[in-house]
Amino acid sequence: MSDGRFRYEEAFARNIGWVTESEQAVLRGKRIAIAGVGGVGGVHLLSLARLGIGAFHIADMDTFDLVNFNRQAGAMMSTLDRPKAEVMAGMARDINPEMDIRVFGSGVDAANLDAFLDGVDLYVDGLDFFAFQARRDTFKACWERGIPAVTAAPLGMGTAVLSFLPGRMSFEEYFRLDGCDEDEMAVRFLLGLSPAMLQRGYLADPSRVDFVARRGPSTIAACQLCAGVMATESLKILLGRGEVICAPRGYQFDAYRNRYVKTWRPWGNRNPIQQIGLAIARRQLRAMRAGR
Repeated sequence: MSDGRFRYEEAFARNIGWVTESEQAVLRGKRIAIAGVGGVGGVHLLSLARLGIGAFHIADMDTFDLVNFNRQAGAMMSTLDRPKAEVMAGMARDINPEMDIRVFGSGVDAANLDAFLDGVDLYVDGLDFFAFQARRDTFKACWERGIPAVTAAPLGMGTAVLSFLPGRMSFEEYFRLDGCDEDEMAVRFLLGLSPAMLQRGYLADPSRVDFVARRGPSTIAACQLCAGVMATESLKILLGRGEVICAPRGYQFDAYRNRYVKTWRPWGNRNPIQQIGLAIARRQLRAMRAGR
């Protein structure tokens, strides 16, 4: 609860200049849904709260653990074993006590998507990489409701960004996950997110990437970069100004490599160039399984 000192206009006054006062008022009236608020999703939430977004729906079923400390904004000794969604909601309200935030503590699934996306202006993806069914269900529901949906993936020490806008290519048309087993979905999702694979060249210990065990390395650098990009993409979509690159186009920025690449994959994972990359990735995954 506010102690009476909080004033929205003063709290977010330093945004003015990059946005107008009237645009800040528009952002105050917007509602964003974020599924997954542990890793990158938690940093998304806090960044968007500081942008002045006035309402959120957040979903996460997990609790904080020590292995989250390297990258998750809410992971601290004081929050160990506490629900991620509850902790992050409290941190967001500490930034804006007037915020309207609804918590979905059991995560997001087909059964609660209507409520999760009710009245939402934008969906921001913060789900775990391997949460394929929840991600497919959520992006499909956004597509059916005409809700823009954005994913900024933390890869290495950079980010790969894809936006799916109403009336344009859908998530399923791009990734083509229908009928795939989990291994194939993992390969298609990774290559679809990052056709340029800028992060691959400086992986220091390849043994830490284990698709079989559903585990991989992560960095706070990537999560923070994702959040800055996501806040910018959200601003452009919600205010209707600035170019929004959307699927089948995307982009990847890698701070370690000092590289920025725009990607274009017509037909998504059906693209002939993409098919070559997928074939290589499948062979690597089979070799990984054989070596276990």
